[in-house]
Order: sequence, then C-alpha cells, then structure tokens
Amino acid sequence: MIIEQSKQIIKEISKVIVGKNEIIEKALMTIYADGHILLEDHPGVGKTTLALAFSKVLGLDYKRIQFTTDTMPSDITGFSIYDPKEGGFKFEEGAVFCNLFLGDEINRTSAKTQAALLETMEERSVTIDGVRHELPKPFICMATQNPEGSVGTQPLPDSQLDRFMVRLSIGYPDSEQQVEIIKQRLYTNPLDEVLTVASRDDIASVQSYISMIRMTDDIIRYIVKLCEATRVHPMVERGVSPRGVLALARMSRACAIIRERDFVIPEDVRYVYKDVCAHRMVLKPQAKIENISADSILDRIMNEVQPPDMAFGKRKK
Repeated sequence: MIIEQSKQIIKEISKVIVGKNEIIEKALMTIYADGHILLEDHPGVGKTTLALAFSKVLGLDYKRIQFTTDTMPSDITGFSIYDPKEGGFKFEEGAVFCNLFLGDEINRTSAKTQAALLETMEERSVTIDGVRHELPKPFICMATQNPEGSVGTQPLPDSQLDRFMVRLSIGYPDSEQQVEIIKQRLYTNPLDEVLTVASRDDIASVQSYISMIRMTDDIIRYIVKLCEATRVHPMVERGVSPRGVLALARMSRACAIIRERDFVIPEDVRYVYKDVCAHRMVLKPQAKIENISADSILDRIMNEVQPPDMAFGKRKK
C-alpha cells in the first residue's frame, strides 16, 4: 500500500513540478522521515508551488507566512490576549498550528523571528507565557530561502539550519520542460487539477512504520563514519552534528521505503547523504578562497569511506 500510494503522490505532484521527480521524491522521503525541508534556490523556480502541491496531494492543513523584516515571532507561534468577556487571557494560535507550514523567504527576517521556529521544529510545540501548546500531527515545516548574498537576505543561524533534515534545490528547468510549463498554464492552473491521494493519517502511519525498516550494524557504522569524516576534514571548521547523524539514518530508511525494501542498503545512504549533511557543515575560510564546496567535500568522503558489503536483492513490502 505504501509503495502504490507513494507512486501516486509523486505522479500528482509531477503534474505541477515538471521534470523534477528526484526533488519530489526526496521531499516525500523527508515527510515520511518526519523531517523539515529547506528549499534554497533563486526566486521563481517553484519552491512555493512545491509546498502548495504537497499540502493538496497529502490532504494537509496548510498555512504560509511571507517572512519580511517586520515579521514578529508572535506571528508564527501565537500570543496571549486579554478577553474582557471572560476576564482573563486566552491563547490565539499562530501560523504554525497546521500540518504543513511554509515559511517563505525565511532568510529575509530577523534572527529573533527565525528563532521562534526552533521549538516548533524540534519539539512540535510552542510555549507561550509558560504554557506549552502541542502542534497538530503530523507537522512539517517547509521553508524557502534565496541564495546567500541576495538583496535583503541574512544567513540562518547554525542551530536553525541543523533542524532542517534536508536542504534541496529545485534548479532551473531545461528548454523542453519550460515549454511544457507554458503549455500547462495556457488555460488552467495545474494546481487545480492535482488530486488528493493521501491523508494525515496515512502520513502518520508511514512515519510510525519507518522505525521498522531494518538497519544492520554495518550500515549504522557506515552512516557514523560518513558523518565523522566531516568533523576531521582539513577544510571543515565544524562537521555534521549528532542530530545530523540521526537525520541521515532516518532519511536512509525513508529511501528504502520508496525503493520498495524493508531494509537499508549503502545506496540508500549515499543517495541522501549530501542533502542531509551539506547545510550542516561550516567550512574554513581557506575552502571558500579555494572555491571548495561542501558538496565536493562530501563527494570525496563518499569515495574514501568504504561501504559495507551486502546482498543487494530487493525485498518488497
């Protein structure tokens, strides 16, 4: 059931996001892994549209905030307001009280406002005036940001970046894909034509099932070695955190589900390694001077760290 449903989800979203099935697939893996997604790319490539498509196809309650310099933390988390009729304070929910929260252009707001998301992303709750309020389940934060250096942007704090399970980039479509996009939108909006093929309960069920996907000790050690290698690399100031190690393990399990297996193989780990780890690394100034990227470092680590030998047969659920 999970396999067929996943294929339907990808098929529906590909009606809107043309020629980017790998990105759609990895975003779905992240949702299955109960993680959050950072979409970093130039304006106009479909980041917001991807979030809208997922909310509709998965039947999720969706809210969006356009982050600007005057966006306040209370806009996100909510606030207490005095109710004269009741003679006391009542809590007004912020935008994060939904299943899929889109923070659009998150790096255009202040660090204080960005920090309002830290508790929501890690603990799925907000604390206002000492009272803890649980968020709906499932809760996924999908944030977009323009590349660093764009006018009006500022870097996300490291603690914020570390809470995103993956960072994905949609990229520009090729010529044929752009022709298809134009033809799609001549008379209708493709978003109006996508079907809801899953529900909140379906997503919650897969998120629970993911812990049953088997990982051998060799695979676990392979994941740890790949992440530890980032901490000792001469061009890296700060490598992947323990939270990143756990994220890589969970994403690898989600990849196995999409690949129709109930166990993880090295290819699953390698497929999502850069998406999980690149944004968690802080490079030394020398790396920037020599134009060495996090992705190139991770490629080299994958070539140097030997994967465990395993039987690569498929075992369908």
